[in-house]
Amino acid sequence: MIGKVFSSLAKDIGIDLGTANTLVYVKGRGIIINEPSVVALNKKTGQILAIGNEAKKMVGRTPSHIVATRPLVEGVISDFEATEQMLRYFINKVYEKSWAIMPRPRVVVGIPSGCTEVEKRAVEDASRSAGAREVYLVEEPMAAAIGSRLPVQEAVGNMIVDIGGGTSEVAVISLGGIVVCKSLRIAGDKLNSDIIQFAREDHKMLLGEKSAEDIKMAIGSAYPQEEKMEFVMRGRDLISGLPKEVILTEDQVRKALSRSIKTLIRAIKDTIEETPPELITDLMERGIVLAGGGALLRGLDILIQEETTMPVRIAEDPLTAVVRGCGVVLEDVDALKEVLISTQYDPPPR
Repeated sequence: MIGKVFSSLAKDIGIDLGTANTLVYVKGRGIIINEPSVVALNKKTGQILAIGNEAKKMVGRTPSHIVATRPLVEGVISDFEATEQMLRYFINKVYEKSWAIMPRPRVVVGIPSGCTEVEKRAVEDASRSAGAREVYLVEEPMAAAIGSRLPVQEAVGNMIVDIGGGTSEVAVISLGGIVVCKSLRIAGDKLNSDIIQFAREDHKMLLGEKSAEDIKMAIGSAYPQEEKMEFVMRGRDLISGLPKEVILTEDQVRKALSRSIKTLIRAIKDTIEETPPELITDLMERGIVLAGGGALLRGLDILIQEETTMPVRIAEDPLTAVVRGCGVVLEDVDALKEVLISTQYDPPPR
């Protein structure tokens, strides 16, 4: 009875708890929050100063006693308290214009498929501490496939490549379960660090993470483009210590990213090699679907298509595929129960 009262007052929410960005879906309303997974902390007082967009503005610009940090590293919680505070902030933001005095929503959270039991428990405990009444966990490749409208519950093979900020997940899904899956720590953040390393080694420049991300988004590519692009890279000269700027070409950036891209393609090929023959037939007809922010890297779909000889398409709005999948699960938890990961708590009776 009490559960029914809570469910009538609470707005159930789906969360894509990403390394780079956290997206929140509210049942019946859609995606209402898309903010960076960044927390700014005052080390002297232990007080959290800002979360999300406000905290991201502080990255690299803070005095020594203020730290703007990401509480998730490579898709898993590295700072439990900061993650809990971040989740509470986002849950409260959903309810800020609502009459609910003590929101206790049901929450569906997307987590990387390679998570250990300890990491799963950390996500669940953080969600409950932040105010969730019930917590359901769903693996990100499964959520991305559901969000991309793939028929995951049917007896056909679906292949999804979800390239996020901290991890990339390559999975083959059939009958509501993951048949083969590879999880690797090569994703958006690794591509940024490749550009930083390239600037250091080839141009003796020190580059910030945000500057590297700007370069990746402006002229980054995995396959030669018809239009030749350039970008002005600004940083600090490692020899003189003075500001320096260099004009970068698209070819230089592609070369810097090539090793990580090859590793990703190797993981896709390995996944295909481990897939049962009957499902391979489906994949050859249906192709590979790319989701996550990394799917937007220019020419990545063309390169994967060349390397695998299979059709490749980018999901509609790939950045929100995981959270949309969490939303679909939220809308009908009972029908999609088999895609959820078993958790340490039994849900309370309804």
